[in-house]
Amino acid sequence: MMNPAVQSPEKELRFTRSGQAVVFWVLAAVCAAAAVTCAATAIYRDTNPQLPHPAWALVPLGISLLTARLAVDMTRHAYLILTPLGIEIFPWFRPSAGMRLVIWQEVHAVEVNASTTVLTLHHNPAKTSGIHLSLLPIRHDRRGLLARAVTGRVGGA
Repeated sequence: MMNPAVQSPEKELRFTRSGQAVVFWVLAAVCAAAAVTCAATAIYRDTNPQLPHPAWALVPLGISLLTARLAVDMTRHAYLILTPLGIEIFPWFRPSAGMRLVIWQEVHAVEVNASTTVLTLHHNPAKTSGIHLSLLPIRHDRRGLLARAVTGRVGGA
């Protein structure tokens, strides 16, 4: 099912899991190199019959394709979207069913730890209920922008 087009894309900030995707891009490149190496050694099988059959290159190639697909999905799909209505939080598995919307009126205070790895949205003045969001899936250079946008909208910690 296709999502309808965003009415006003200029009014939202979208943060993806591109920080997590780096690991999968590197793994895809390493597996692709292993597949090429395994396939390239096929010309030396007459000299050394103990070399693996070139069909074994399909295993790292398959892993490479799978991890590249995961990396593309992590780079494309949103993790957090800041809209005029609130913050939309998308889980990795079944994001359309598990999406959570936290409207701005529910957020009493915001805290971001010193290393910008955890964002805490407090729902009451006593800071006894709220949501902790890991910012590790977001690229390091984008975390500061997210923290500044959320604290600017809510009014600080």
